[in-house]
Amino acid sequence: MTSEEHSDLPLPGDELLPHLADLEPAGSTLPVEVAAEPAARPSLAPLFDIPVTVEAVLGSATLTVDELLGLAAGSVIEVDRRVGDPIDLIVGGRLLARGELVLIDGALGLTLTEIVRREDK
Repeated sequence: MTSEEHSDLPLPGDELLPHLADLEPAGSTLPVEVAAEPAARPSLAPLFDIPVTVEAVLGSATLTVDELLGLAAGSVIEVDRRVGDPIDLIVGGRLLARGELVLIDGALGLTLTEIVRREDK
C-alpha cells in the first residue's frame, strides 16, 4: 500500500476531530459587532483610599550585631550618601522618585527632582 492509499483509513481519535468539509474556508469572515464608542475604562476611584507605605531614604549602612548593640543616644551612623545627594522616595517597596530634603514649617519634606522609570533603576 502507498501512503495515498492509507489517507482514507481512519486513525484512532479521528472521531474527535472536526470534518474538514464543515470548516470555514480561510478567507471567510464571521460577522463581528463593532462598538460605536470605545468601552469605558473602569473607575480607579475604589483604589484611591488604599494606604501605601512611602519612605524617604536618606541612605543606608551595614553594621555588625556588635555595632548595633553598642549604639546609644547620641551615636552617629555613617550612611552611604553625602550631604546634597538625592533622597530616594520608595513607595510600596519600589523606587519611585528622587528628591531634595527641605524644611517646611519646621517639618522635613521632600521636593521631587526626578521620577524614576523602571529601566532607570
